[in-house]
Amino acid sequence: MENLTIFTEFLLMDVSSSWELRILQGLMFLLIYLGALAGNLLTIAAIVTDPHLDSPVYFFISNLSLIDLCRISVSVPKLIVNSLTGSKSISLKECAAQIFLYIFFASTEMAYLLVMSYDLYVAICHPLHYGLTITPWVFSQAAVGSWGTGLVFSAIHTGNMFRLPFTKSNVINQYFCDVPQVMRISFSKVQFSESVMLVLSTCIILVCFTCLFMSYINIFLTVLKIHSAEARNKALSTCTPQLLIILILIISGFIAVLGPIANKGSLKNLLTAMFYTTVPQFINHVIYSLRNREINIALGRIFNKY
Repeated sequence: MENLTIFTEFLLMDVSSSWELRILQGLMFLLIYLGALAGNLLTIAAIVTDPHLDSPVYFFISNLSLIDLCRISVSVPKLIVNSLTGSKSISLKECAAQIFLYIFFASTEMAYLLVMSYDLYVAICHPLHYGLTITPWVFSQAAVGSWGTGLVFSAIHTGNMFRLPFTKSNVINQYFCDVPQVMRISFSKVQFSESVMLVLSTCIILVCFTCLFMSYINIFLTVLKIHSAEARNKALSTCTPQLLIILILIISGFIAVLGPIANKGSLKNLLTAMFYTTVPQFINHVIYSLRNREINIALGRIFNKY
């Protein structure tokens, strides 16, 4: 048999050989990371410490903030360290962990948004039945189910991609272990099986998005029938942030999945990946803070204490 080199370490994309540009890149991502970290932690603290926000919708928002915090922590800290130290390497175990955690948090967020759309649908379209339908047991089971779904989904994809050794190449033309890049250098058997799994996953995601949009269509039709302008504005202010976050998730997902697979590292690849790996996590908490009066008030109470 032909001798094969089995790679246990990968080389990530190096946008520039200039030390100054690498430092600038590292500092830029450090600022984005600290902003996302601070914003999501403040949102979680405001919801956890304020008794006025003890309801299912704010429980779900706090979980989304936790997921966003974890998602951006999967790849950005490694990029910052590599940029500041000039290193490009990442071990096989670190690469597998990045893919597992990124798919885990992304799919869990999708499940949470689906649960939140149902919670909002019941609250606006069937308010008299809300207390009977959305009980503490129901939303706790929904939370556990969302995390469990993400865990299973991620384990299946990650296990399939890393079930065979890598012998083609160890060069990843991205600043983190991206699924398309790992598939590019994997065995043909892995590429085929993962492509089939991605098609099935896409079908499931399309069903989820169909359910989401059907829920929001019913919600907006119900809101338009509300005669009170104050009640109508309150309902819109509740559902608009969720809809904006769903749209951002869809756009970033299309860019991540349908974008061309780069054959060499470039600034364009870096900026494209930066959009779908950092921007949603950075601005989601901003959307909730600006569009939700109760969270604004809770944040004000936190700042007034100091």
